[in-house]
Amino acid sequence: MAKQVAIYARVSTDGQTTENQLRELRAVAERHGWVIRHEFVDKGISGAKGREHRPAFHALCNAVARREVDLIAAWAVDRLGRSLQDLVGFLGELHAKRVDLYLHQQGLDTTTPAGKAMFQMMGVFSEFERAMIVDRVKAGLARAMAQGRRLGRPRLDTTTEAKVRTLRAQGLGMCRIGQTLGISSATVKRVVDDAALIACGIPSKTEAA
Repeated sequence: MAKQVAIYARVSTDGQTTENQLRELRAVAERHGWVIRHEFVDKGISGAKGREHRPAFHALCNAVARREVDLIAAWAVDRLGRSLQDLVGFLGELHAKRVDLYLHQQGLDTTTPAGKAMFQMMGVFSEFERAMIVDRVKAGLARAMAQGRRLGRPRLDTTTEAKVRTLRAQGLGMCRIGQTLGISSATVKRVVDDAALIACGIPSKTEAA
């Protein structure tokens, strides 16, 4: 069964064209017998920008998430992005959905055994980076606690908490209370839940912490 392919092309300025990228990738697809399902093109957008600022790349990620394609074809790795963190995240998404990757300039084709091995190595490196990030976060939290810094969201002042309890007792909904006092409904819920626990003689979550 022919592979369903999504082609992605990008240029950083409006004065450039994606036509060369698209022509080469279409030719590659034809040689391999791949069926082009989608063509996603971002024009005049830097690769350093996140996916939310690149509409075509965002649509590509959605196609991967929905498993609409078997393979992503791009001219080069820097067309996909220039942020290492974003690239690692994208590779992780491809791994998770078992979607292959073809990069024309780098000669990477994960439909071949050698390309698949390289792709798996990239996955190992991405896992290593994620582990390093987790370790840095844990170290940062431990350091903050050792310095006596309070972690988590700051508590409301006692006056505002009292107003929350009063308005709730008057029958107002949590969203309405939040709008009235200028705080989130999640914060309102926390205060209400704490009050209910205290009323039952159980230490609140905040006190337990």
